Amino acid sequence: MRALLQRVSEGAVSIAGEETARIGKGYVILVGVRKGDTREDALSLAEKCAGLRVMEDDGGKMNLSLAQAGGSALVVSQFTLYADTRKGNRPGFGEAAPPEEAAPLYGVFLGRMKEILGEGKVVSGEFRAMMSVRIVNDGPVTVLIECPIHNQPRSEST
Repeated sequence: MRALLQRVSEGAVSIAGEETARIGKGYVILVGVRKGDTREDALSLAEKCAGLRVMEDDGGKMNLSLAQAGGSALVVSQFTLYADTRKGNRPGFGEAAPPEEAAPLYGVFLGRMKEILGEGKVVSGEFRAMMSVRIVNDGPVTVLIECPIHNQPRSEST
């Protein structure tokens, strides 16, 4: 699974011209599910997103988690995070999980975020809906997180 987490001053989702979800300060999290991802991946990814310390403290340093900063999360399903652009100009989506596999894992991710942060602190888009997503990036701060974590490439120390 992948999450593209963006620290925002505000975010919103509209479907068919009607706003269905909105947050102020917090994270907009775009979540993609890959074929073969597991419930454990979804739980781990949610815990990583909720615990990530990229909110600013009183000294202006990225040192606080979302809960510590009193922020909210807007979670949006995003299969295009698994676009393969290595060949040609039209992306392929062969790695993305089909909807019947992705929807339950997106639900697990969303549920775990609500458990960690509180029901009122997490809102979402609608799975498979055509959405307009408004993101006012703060910083800008954008972080890509992948699970399982152990599959991420390691950077070499210099």
